[in-house]
Amino acid sequence: MKLSTRSRYGVRLMLALGVKSNQGPIFLKDIARSEEISEKYLSQIIIPLKAKGLVSTFRGAHGGYILARRASEIRLREIVEPLEGDLCLVDCVTLPEVCDRATDCVTRDIWSEMSALILKFLDNVTLEDLIKKYKKQHKKASQNPDFSI
Repeated sequence: MKLSTRSRYGVRLMLALGVKSNQGPIFLKDIARSEEISEKYLSQIIIPLKAKGLVSTFRGAHGGYILARRASEIRLREIVEPLEGDLCLVDCVTLPEVCDRATDCVTRDIWSEMSALILKFLDNVTLEDLIKKYKKQHKKASQNPDFSI
């Protein structure tokens, strides 16, 4: 399984909103610039995140985007699933009718278990967890500046 750029960029977008949550609404163009992602692409990615109630929008001169809920309440699965679609590894796991062998296939059980583990992992990681990692990593970087030329 390989995650698309939509979900990878979506997580980065949500992380940027979370890290800057104390600054008020953030313009998408500012996130696009800091994350080096096309603003046009981010504007497409944010639509399903907003539809799922993860992001709120404010219009006007002081407008922009903010997290709609606390970062500790947002699970990574909630970000990835609307951008990626069904996260099962094999279609027959969720749609057994697509395969004549679904009822007696040993490998289907393996794919089902693997899919369940992925979903469980994504459910156990919050946006707050990512924010803490980000801050810890950037704190280390600022304590050990590189002055090489």
